[in-house]
Amino acid sequence: MDTRTLLALGITILFWASAFAGIRAGLTSYSPGSVALFRFLVASAVLIVYAPVRGIKMPRKQDIPFICFCGLLGISVYHVSLNYGEITVTAGSASFLIGTVPIFSVLMAIVYLGESLTLRSWIGIGVSFFGVVVITLGEGEGAGISLDHGTLFILCSAIATSIFFVIQKPYLVRYGSLSFITYSIWAGTVFLMVYLPDLLSEFKAAPTSTTTALVYLGVFPTAISYLTWTYALSRAPVSNVTSFLYLSPVLACFIAWLWLGETPTALSLAGGAAALVGVAMVNTGKAGSIQERKRKP
Repeated sequence: MDTRTLLALGITILFWASAFAGIRAGLTSYSPGSVALFRFLVASAVLIVYAPVRGIKMPRKQDIPFICFCGLLGISVYHVSLNYGEITVTAGSASFLIGTVPIFSVLMAIVYLGESLTLRSWIGIGVSFFGVVVITLGEGEGAGISLDHGTLFILCSAIATSIFFVIQKPYLVRYGSLSFITYSIWAGTVFLMVYLPDLLSEFKAAPTSTTTALVYLGVFPTAISYLTWTYALSRAPVSNVTSFLYLSPVLACFIAWLWLGETPTALSLAGGAAALVGVAMVNTGKAGSIQERKRKP
């Protein structure tokens, strides 16, 4: 990966890590569907201003159903499921569960994109996944580990976004990262409009601080981060890019401590260290070991 790709990934992971705490803050006054809709109305507004200035390609008629599907899966399903999960799951734990995304993405990329990994990379993935498990155990330290419906919602969101990351890759080549993610976000926002009546009623009663948190979610972890993420995906293999998501739980745990007062345990920090080691193993492997079939959508 070159410097620009790494910078784009750094921006993405930092803002996405902060989103878990932002969602928890938003859920104090808004319902899960309203949080998702508010967030993407803000993001869509930003892109309406930004995207035409930078120039976006008009989608081909035959590609519109696929773009809508990507918006439904990667925007609507992912964010509504994550928000419902965070009703009962803490911001730190939610980020640890989303940390399973690289596992799903790698497996799907092997089948769909024809990517292959070296033994070193597979070991790195295993080490990182072990780190995620250790962090999850650390979150339950002293209180026991409970797997409720919130956990299932978050795992559902992890699978949805993994599919989204992989199937979009060929279309990023055709449209470029800005055009494709802009249309996906707009499509996802349209599907989220079913929550508009709830949002309007909740907006009137919500305090300014909570609404400000949702505005932050819409601008930084959404509009900006999705652009930087798809930029990185368009320049590097899915397996390498998604492995950086293992950094998110570590950052999310720290941000949740600052924002929400969630204190990480020693076991959580140990798991974070293991996750970092795994990421290093995956991304220091030989670049030529990962190949992709050239597919045209």
